[in-house]
Amino acid sequence: MPKKTKIKMLNKLAELHKLCFPHRPWSADEFGELKKSGCEIVASENGFIVWRNVLDESEIITIGVHPDARGAGIAIAMIGIMENEVKKVGATKIFLEVSTENTPAIKLYEKCGFVQIGKRKNYYSDGTDAILMQKEI
Repeated sequence: MPKKTKIKMLNKLAELHKLCFPHRPWSADEFGELKKSGCEIVASENGFIVWRNVLDESEIITIGVHPDARGAGIAIAMIGIMENEVKKVGATKIFLEVSTENTPAIKLYEKCGFVQIGKRKNYYSDGTDAILMQKEI
C-alpha cells in the first residue's frame, strides 16, 4: 500500500476514534505505532476494532462505532470479523478490559459471549476500575 494511502487511512481512523471517544482521542501516529507493534486493525466508515494476538490468545485493544451508527450491529460485526481472523492463527481465547462505568459496552460483550473473569483496580487514568472479560472460541 502506498505510504500516502496508509497515512490517509490512519488519519480517517483517528478522526473516527475522536468521534467515538472525544474525551481521549488517539492520533494517527498512535494507530500507526499499534500497527507497527503487531496489532491488527479492521475498520469501516462507521466502526473499527484493534486487537493483538499473542500465541493462542487475542486481546481486544479498542473497538468503536460512530455515535450516529450505534445500535446497528456494527460492533457485533467487528467482533465477529475479529473472531474469524484470530481463529485462523490458532487463538482459543479473547480477552479485553472495559470500564466498570461503561454499561453499554459491558452489555455488548456479554451479548457476544464474553464473561467477567476479574477486575483491575484503578486501571484507567481517571481512577476507574476495569472489568477483565474473556471469551473462549
